[in-house]
Amino acid sequence: MLILARRIGESIMIGDQVEISVVDIKGDQVKLGINAPSQVKVYRREVYAAIQAENRAAASAAPESLPHLEGLLGQKAPAAKPGAPPGEAPQRPSEAPPGPSDDSTPGDPQAR
Repeated sequence: MLILARRIGESIMIGDQVEISVVDIKGDQVKLGINAPSQVKVYRREVYAAIQAENRAAASAAPESLPHLEGLLGQKAPAAKPGAPPGEAPQRPSEAPPGPSDDSTPGDPQAR
């Protein structure tokens, strides 16, 4: 572990794109400012640990527990289409892509 001493207003760089600045110090609390690109995720350690625990729990969920979730949504989950790849959710009628309208004439430019 690298340990650095910094004063208020001073900063450190991590690589070329992440800058960490000491913004304020009050008692035993240090306020840091972090300037990083939006694709770099920055979390407090306890939040990061909670996210990791939730991800592990979700990854280890048994598929047989999924029907119990239907009650949470207040509706029955649609059945998969025969021959559909595993994990592919079937489309509900309201989610089906729109087809050609009955009132359109082939070749009619206003039908689009």
